[in-house]
Amino acid sequence: MVSAIAMSAFDTVAAVVDPEIRVVTIADLGILRDVRVDGERVTVTITPTYSGCPAMDVIRADIRQALGAAGYRDVEVVTTLRPAWSTDWISASGREKLAAAGIAPPGPSGGPVALAIRLRCPRCGSPDTEELSRFGSTACKALWRCRACAEPFDHVKAH
Repeated sequence: MVSAIAMSAFDTVAAVVDPEIRVVTIADLGILRDVRVDGERVTVTITPTYSGCPAMDVIRADIRQALGAAGYRDVEVVTTLRPAWSTDWISASGREKLAAAGIAPPGPSGGPVALAIRLRCPRCGSPDTEELSRFGSTACKALWRCRACAEPFDHVKAH
């Protein structure tokens, strides 16, 4: 059984907003892997969306700040790269939030073989889209455009 203290610590960390995609939390993105409370110590385990993600320092600081504000003083944030993060870890709620913000959520990662997909425009829903650049507003997103409504949009890269 999970104690109320451990649940409170988990809920506190789960509410931390991703610094690059401000419409989702680290829990929505599947970056948050575990929160353990052992006496006064809270250990949080996170996995970056990719190993060179520049947002990880901010995420660690935001986790420490959120737990500190909730009264937790002894906080350790552990980063693990195994298993590697997958877009399959994005929650259904996270996918909905991304789409509502005009960011095309990724489809299933498809395992070791990348799937050829046609993205639907998050604004008008048209499948008539094209990739403009493999790199978008952040390294984990690509820039796409809808041919139907001519609007550009970000797409979270599947991995």
